[in-house]
Amino acid sequence: MSTIEKLFPVTPQERSFQLKARRDAGTAAPNWTPPQFVDCEKCGRRATRQVWAKSLYVCPNCGVHLPIGAYYRLSLVLDHGTFKELNADLTPQDVLHFPQYPDKLTAAAAKTGLNEAAVTATGKIGGVQAVVAVLDSRFFMGSMSTAVGEKITRAVEYAADKHLPLVIFSASGGARMQEGIFSLMQMAKTSAALERFSRRGGLYISVLTHPTTGGVTASFASLGDIMLAEPGALIGFAGPRVIEQTIGEKLPHGFQRSEFQLEHGFLDQVVPRAAMKETLERILRLHTQRRKYS
Repeated sequence: MSTIEKLFPVTPQERSFQLKARRDAGTAAPNWTPPQFVDCEKCGRRATRQVWAKSLYVCPNCGVHLPIGAYYRLSLVLDHGTFKELNADLTPQDVLHFPQYPDKLTAAAAKTGLNEAAVTATGKIGGVQAVVAVLDSRFFMGSMSTAVGEKITRAVEYAADKHLPLVIFSASGGARMQEGIFSLMQMAKTSAALERFSRRGGLYISVLTHPTTGGVTASFASLGDIMLAEPGALIGFAGPRVIEQTIGEKLPHGFQRSEFQLEHGFLDQVVPRAAMKETLERILRLHTQRRKYS
C-alpha cells in the first residue's frame, strides 16, 4: 500500500475510523497540543503523548501496558481499509431512573467521544475476515450495561450468521451499578449467545487487557476457545484488596496478573501488544485452513 493510500482512506467510514483512532491515541487536534506529557503509572517515566503513541502506549522503561481506547486498539489489529462498525447507534438506557446517571453518561460521551463502553466491528486481520469487539475502560470503566450486553450479543450473533471468527478485547470493572439487575442479566445473555455460537463451530478468541474484572470476567471474557492476555493485566472477579480484606491473609506476589493466570492454566498465552496482530493472524489463518480442508 502506498503512502498516499494510507493518508487518504478509501471510504468516509475508514477516514472517520482513523480520525477516531488518532483521537483515542491523543495525537489528533485538539486533544494533542505539544508538549502534552503522559506518566507511566508504574515507574513514573514521563514522555510526550506522541512518543507514547509510537510505543503503542507500552512503557519502554518498565514494559507496563497502559489502557488504550477502543478505536485505537482496533486500528492496531485490523487491516487498513477494512473497518466497518456494527450497531454504532446502540446507546445506554437509564432503565432504573438512577439519580444523575443521564448526566454522567453525557459527560462520559463528551470526554471519550464514545456513546457506550463497547465498540463492535467487522474487518480483516491478516486478510481473514472477523468480528471484533472492544471494551473501553475510559467509559464507565468498561462496565457492562444493557447496551454493552446487547452490542456483544449482536456481535456474536453476526459472527455466527456470517460464519466468521470472533475476537473480543475485554477491559472492564464489571457490571454497571446504575443499571442494577438489568446489567447482571447481561452475563447470562452474552454467555448463552456464545454457547450457541460454539455449537455452530465458531471460533472465539478472548483477549484480556488491564483490568478485566467483575461480571465481564465471570461471563463472556472467560469463555474463549483461545484465551490470550496482555502482560501485567489484572484479571479476576473481585480485586486483590477486597480478597485480602475478606480472607484476612496476604495474597501471593503477582496474584491475578496475567502471568499468574498463565502459570495456573487460566490463559493460553500472554502476548505483548506489539505482537498481538501477528498472533491473531496466525490463529485465524490456521482456523481458516482447518475449515477449508475439514
